[in-house]
Amino acid sequence: MNWIELKEMSQLDQIDKESQSNKVLIFKHSTRCSISDAALSRIEREWRDEFNARVRPYYLDLIAHRDVSNAIANRYGVEHQSPQVLMIVKGKCIYSQSHSGIRVSEIMEYA
Repeated sequence: MNWIELKEMSQLDQIDKESQSNKVLIFKHSTRCSISDAALSRIEREWRDEFNARVRPYYLDLIAHRDVSNAIANRYGVEHQSPQVLMIVKGKCIYSQSHSGIRVSEIMEYA
């Protein structure tokens, strides 16, 4: 899986711009949480290369970049969770899921 590392606040503007023509997935990962590790592993196992043509996947280490994580919650109007996935389309979050509810099959229903 070819994650784009999300670590700067300015990238949120880039994501909004990119989401005008491409769907963007943000995965918020806590490097200190076994549930988050399991969700990340599940996504990476289930992800297929052809999905990259439909969705641009961004990865956020929310421990290292808590400010970006907080900005995501504010910008997209979602409660902070960890782990959490958000699907961004035209600058809006159209799908959000957390913890054991994170499934690639469900994510791709919104892609």
